[in-house]
Amino acid sequence: MRRGLVHVLAWSLATGAAVTLSWWGVHTVMAGTVYDRPRALPITAADATTQESKPLASSTNRPTPSKGPSSSSDPSPKPTGTPRTPAPSKSPSQSPGPTSTASGQVKSYDTDGGRVVFDIGKSSATLVSATPGAGWSMQVWKTETWIRVEFSAGADRVSVFCTWHDGPPRVEIGNY
Repeated sequence: MRRGLVHVLAWSLATGAAVTLSWWGVHTVMAGTVYDRPRALPITAADATTQESKPLASSTNRPTPSKGPSSSSDPSPKPTGTPRTPAPSKSPSQSPGPTSTASGQVKSYDTDGGRVVFDIGKSSATLVSATPGAGWSMQVWKTETWIRVEFSAGADRVSVFCTWHDGPPRVEIGNY
């Protein structure tokens, strides 16, 4: 009986020492691989839906506008797509306070399908960001005279269309 108890005690001590040594080694190696958390832009309480500055980096590649002759007809731009998972819907609205930039005003548009942010100048506009809601996919078309962002989920479609081919930029939101 005494001999069995000594064996169990020796086994317990050896196992505890092995686990401790393994944990310490793995912890030491993994501590050197920790990366900095992604930075987020500060959001103030009074201006929670506007973007204060351009993002430092983008995790998506977006096509540049075509350099062909401009016309009001569709020159068949190439769409880009991003599938997402379902989410509760929101009603379309424009952000309460646009932010001024060197080229214009940054305006945000929240729709059932997602959020689109444009930098709207006096004679043109650029897409700052487009983020589909959960469950929605997104396609973006760009030309020299308009930008279209379409969110889709099943048979539902929400289109945010910014045009400036015949005057200053204007944004139209349509649910299909």
